[in-house]
Amino acid sequence: MKTKDIMARLQAKYPGESEYLQAVQEVLESIEEVYNQHPEFERAKIVERMVEPDRIFTFRVTWVDDQGEVQTNTGYRIQFNSAIGPYKGGLRFHRAVTPSMLKFLGFEQTFKNALTTLPMGGAKGGSDFDPKGKTDAEIMRFCQAFMLELWQCIGPDQDIPAGDVGVGGREIGFLYGMYKKLAREYNTGVLTGKGSTWGGSILRPEATGFGALYFTQNLLHHAGKDIKGCKVAVSGFGNVAWGACIKALELGAKVVAISGPDGVCAMPEGITKEMIDYMLVMRASNRDRVEDMATRFPGQAFFTAGKKAWSVPCDIALPCAFQNELSEDDAKELKANGCWCCCEVSNMGCQPGAIHFFQHNGILFAPGKAVNAGGVATSGLEMTQNAEHISWSGKEVDEKLHFIMKSIHEQCVKFGTQPDGSVDYVKGANIAGFMKVAQAMLEQGTI
Repeated sequence: MKTKDIMARLQAKYPGESEYLQAVQEVLESIEEVYNQHPEFERAKIVERMVEPDRIFTFRVTWVDDQGEVQTNTGYRIQFNSAIGPYKGGLRFHRAVTPSMLKFLGFEQTFKNALTTLPMGGAKGGSDFDPKGKTDAEIMRFCQAFMLELWQCIGPDQDIPAGDVGVGGREIGFLYGMYKKLAREYNTGVLTGKGSTWGGSILRPEATGFGALYFTQNLLHHAGKDIKGCKVAVSGFGNVAWGACIKALELGAKVVAISGPDGVCAMPEGITKEMIDYMLVMRASNRDRVEDMATRFPGQAFFTAGKKAWSVPCDIALPCAFQNELSEDDAKELKANGCWCCCEVSNMGCQPGAIHFFQHNGILFAPGKAVNAGGVATSGLEMTQNAEHISWSGKEVDEKLHFIMKSIHEQCVKFGTQPDGSVDYVKGANIAGFMKVAQAMLEQGTI
């Protein structure tokens, strides 16, 4: 396998799908050497099959707003790979959603799910619907119209969607209500991220952020460091950032910044529990403004318009918002401000230039497919509870999440340790995930 040849074919076939091509190139560059040590993979054309999704569903979503106006959006579900289990991956509602974005997310999800040790394939879906400024009634009508098209493509042993950007517990509830009516069965295992009173798992809302901090803690311990007392900058203020802030505070770190599309809120004395609780209010408002934190907590939070979280001096950077949110210039600014560790919590949160800068300037770095896998891992635990018609305690779920994140870190170290003893976490995560999926594809024949 030659990465440049495969990428040339994909670029010719999918011109303009920049996010998808970026994600594929990163993985192929990491696995090229180990792949070429397995001629059986080459004969079965594993990579050529792995980089293409199994199928893509595209559909029109028509709904009516509060003014009685008919609105139309486009919905998607990309079922990428089911070699190790049923399709599993979130739904994203955001105005920037495109097939390229969802293909990149589905491709990443395939390897992330393989790292969790749970039997889950990779998928992603969503719509260019923008929840910002919409009422609960409008969001409900959109979710019902979206599920009207999606429901026959999913199932507890077929494809299990979850939440993602723009899709939280409220949206999952509306989606499931419509699924139940259409399917005429009460099968909570078809969606994860559900409410705790109707099949949801304890700790699922916090799991992505919690798992990210557990992975970060393992990474720091391996490097002979500790998170206690570290200053942490977090991008975003949604569900993932919220969970990360909770756990960072519990582990003794000081969260000194959160950000949004409008700018950054610096908190020199560190975020408080009250501030973390208020992040939920900010998210539910659909205003998408981090400035609201400074308005609510004057003298504790200080807003600067147009700036990112990376402008605030910190030890550890946690991108928690969107893909490619952290550029090479941001990486240089972080280093200049004293940052020595960056763990992606968002999917592909760092641009390639930023990753290369971190890796060549002594800054610890780990990719999203390893760091943020705690969310989908806990979704897998939710699926298990649904299948057994039981509910585990928070302690049981947290213990399992700890074990899974520790196992993911160990896989990264196993496949990513370099001759000088350092760990290339990007390479480690990609090779570990790839080997599991590739072996399953090989054993199941050419299909």
